[in-house]
Order: sequence, then structure tokens, then C-alpha cells
Amino acid sequence: MESLNAILLTRLTRFHLTELAELYRRAGSATAVIEHKRDIREILPDASRYLMQALKDIDNFRDRAEQELEYDQKHNIQLLCMNDERYPQRLRECPDAPILLYYLGNADLNCRHIINIIGTRHCTIYGQDIIHSFARELKTLCPDVLIFSGLAYGVDIHAHRAALQNGLETIGVLAHGLDDIYPRGHRDTASQMTKQGGLLTEYTTHTQPVARNFVQRNRIVAGCSDATILVESASKGGGLITCSIARSYGREVFAFPGSVHSDYSEGCNNLIRDNGASLITSATDFVKAMGWDDDIRLDQAQQRGIERNLFPDLSSEEESIVRVLSKNNDLQINLLSVQANIPISQLTGILFTLEMKGVIKAMAGGCYHLLA
Repeated sequence: MESLNAILLTRLTRFHLTELAELYRRAGSATAVIEHKRDIREILPDASRYLMQALKDIDNFRDRAEQELEYDQKHNIQLLCMNDERYPQRLRECPDAPILLYYLGNADLNCRHIINIIGTRHCTIYGQDIIHSFARELKTLCPDVLIFSGLAYGVDIHAHRAALQNGLETIGVLAHGLDDIYPRGHRDTASQMTKQGGLLTEYTTHTQPVARNFVQRNRIVAGCSDATILVESASKGGGLITCSIARSYGREVFAFPGSVHSDYSEGCNNLIRDNGASLITSATDFVKAMGWDDDIRLDQAQQRGIERNLFPDLSSEEESIVRVLSKNNDLQINLLSVQANIPISQLTGILFTLEMKGVIKAMAGGCYHLLA
């Protein structure tokens, strides 16, 4: 029932995405939203008039929603509602997160390290070499990383293929439904990805890959990731839009520099010049910048049988934070506040103390990582 009701809600598309996401968060489920469809301002007092009217008429979409659910069940497509533990936790933190995702694959969308690799659809030999050497080096340095991109021509498809070739899982975020693959020339790669990663979309079947969908799907690429990596870009393009979205979410952005005479390095060079991205030249640069090399050394130490002593002299509040992070590491402060039941105003000082004790580490994107 929850999946069907979530599909119904996603058929309401003529208002701002953040409004529907906020309504869902306050109600706690799509089912609760629909149960209150005639008195929705009891949940969201400033709900728009259009949203109120659309909810009253929502049963007009029920037949289509039932058809969608039947198709998804028949084709083993997972429906991930925002309140589902399998839903990408990093994306859930974003104000305009979709309330429902359609997923075909086997990768953990909440794994420890997630990045996206993006850029121009006119990827040069220089860009291709960067992608393949980056993926090869990253596999050695950080073998559990999950790589997102958009399955488009150019940088996207080279990123997916480099991940597959190096044994890394990779997710393609689509601008259409899972009943088709666009571009069609990427179908074989997409099929491989469902066995070594997956395909993800917010769109129902029969949705066409129109231009606005590509811009909208960029927020999912950015929101699911710890960091965005721009390989090549002209002075304008979708990759730069994704970088801007990532920064608005408080995520890290990196770019590879290129020749000042190359049209497809102009966007990267400008972004670095204007402090919109950090410069990297290798996976080693990236892993160090993210602080993931500390994780690697800790993992290696634990594999050798070297373990930290139990954390000494922790207060009850500090122990509560450690318990939360031990179950679900790398949380942002707002999620820590909710799960540990500690106000943010108080939590900031406790986190600083835990850092001083060497128990946790502040990560890129405002996340906190338990060190053992």
C-alpha cells in the first residue's frame, strides 16, 4: 500500500519538489499524506492551493499507479520510498529529494564511500585517460567505493565502463523510466551495471528523456554522493550544474585541470580558478582530500589484528553518539541530532570533545566518522 500511495503522490508534478518532500517528511509516509488529503494543512500549514486541489483529485491517477506497481513487481524493480532504510540516506538529507525511487540493481546505496564522476558529452582522449587511470588507482586505494554517473554519452559512460573494468560497482541515474535505456547504444553497459551496481530513477515507465529531466536528475547524482568529480567541461554544461547542486548540498566538489587552449577543460579551469572546486590530478589527491586514507590505514591495522582500546571516559551523551555511529557511520550533524536525541546546539560541543579524544573525525560534507 505504501508503494502504491508513493507512486500516486509522484504523479503530482506541477508544484515545487521541496513542497512534496516536506509534506512527506512531516506526515511520515505517503499513506499518511493520502489519508489527510482533504485536510492537508493540518500537516503542512503553508501548503499551496494547487497541492491541496491536486491531492483531492489524486484518485484520478490510481489506475496508472496500479499499472506501474504491477510492472515494477513483474520486472523485479525495487521501489524505495523515502522512509525505507534502503533509500539513499545522503539523498534523503536534501530538501528536494524525491519521495520515491525506482531501482534495478544489487549495490548498497548507503555504502561507506560514494562519489560521482561527471562531465562533458564530448569526452576527449585526455578525459578518457583521466577516467581510466583514476578508476584503476581508486580501486587500489579505496576498493569499496561506489561510482555514480548519468549513463550519458562522453564522461558518464566512460566512468561507468571504467568502474566495471576495475571491479567497482557503479550506478546510472536515468532521466526516464526503467522500461527503456537511453542512449540505446549503452544498453549492454546498463545490463552489466544491474549485476555490478544498478540503475536508478525517479521516473515511472513511459517517461520520455526530455531535456528538463536531465537537469532534474542531476540533483540525485549529486545528492547520493559524498563528492562530485568533474573531469572535463566546456564553459557551460550539465556537469557544472551538478557541481553547483553538490555545493548547495554541502558536498565536496573536485575538478581535473586541463590545457587553457582546450574548450572542454575551460569549465574545469574556471571552476578551480573561482574556488568552486578543489584541484586534483589523481585518485591519491582525491582520497587524501576526503580523508579516506585514514580509513584505509585503520582498516589495514584492523586486518593485522591491531585494535583500539575501548573508548575511555565517555559521558552518556558521548556514548549515545558512538552507538549511533557504530550502527550507521558517516552521518551529518542534523541526522546525528535526531538519532542521538541531542539538540544541535548541545551536539556541536560534544562532537568537538569526541574529536579531541580521537573517537570521531569530521568528514567532508559535514559528516562525522567513528574511527573504530
